[in-house]
Amino acid sequence: MTHDIGAHLLIVDDDERIRGLLQKFLMRNGFMATVARDAAQARRLLGGLAFDLIVLDVMMPGEDGLSLCRDLRAGSSTPILLLTAKGDPSDRITGLEAGADDYLAKPFEPKELLLRINAILRRMPKPQEETELPKVLHLGPIRYDLERAEMWHGTQAVRLTATEAALMRIFTAEPNRAITRTELVSLLNRDKTGAEQVQERAVDVQITRLRRKIEVNPKQPRYLQTVRGAGYMLAPD
Repeated sequence: MTHDIGAHLLIVDDDERIRGLLQKFLMRNGFMATVARDAAQARRLLGGLAFDLIVLDVMMPGEDGLSLCRDLRAGSSTPILLLTAKGDPSDRITGLEAGADDYLAKPFEPKELLLRINAILRRMPKPQEETELPKVLHLGPIRYDLERAEMWHGTQAVRLTATEAALMRIFTAEPNRAITRTELVSLLNRDKTGAEQVQERAVDVQITRLRRKIEVNPKQPRYLQTVRGAGYMLAPD
């Protein structure tokens, strides 16, 4: 089964048990997964992070999934998969009219959700097709593709953990700017909704691990620099 390894999914569902189960299941299958309990929290997350696909429950207290779907579709092309307790064909049509890419009635098999997600992601145009010049940062022999959040050493893909990938998203959003540990902790924790919270000490450990993948000599970092009194900074070629 193929999909974009590391694709970042947002799961929006008011049922805590379903949120947790889906997050664990999707992460086991190679995705990054962030969760939101309602439309308001989803909007806050979408304001600060880019997602590859949104799994959105229709029946939620407050603003429902259809309303959020319509609103997002007005200004975003991020694919949306609706989940609903209603299996009626007219409800499915309403969901698709709201701008959803697909529709899955509860209860469903997690494997079917995975198949639907993979099918949607396969249909999405690849960044190379959208733009003649893919955005790539060069860090010596390392290439980092901003659109796909992929790292390459020559023709070899460099596997990043979820936290390393999150750090790269943070640094590449603002290259050549020193970001404090406190700010990194805040951004990482916002990126890991529902997961164990990152501490400042853990940031230093993650930076050390990331340097091993980026630097020719991790002990004398050229690209992921420590700026005395100011934090860490990514300085691409």
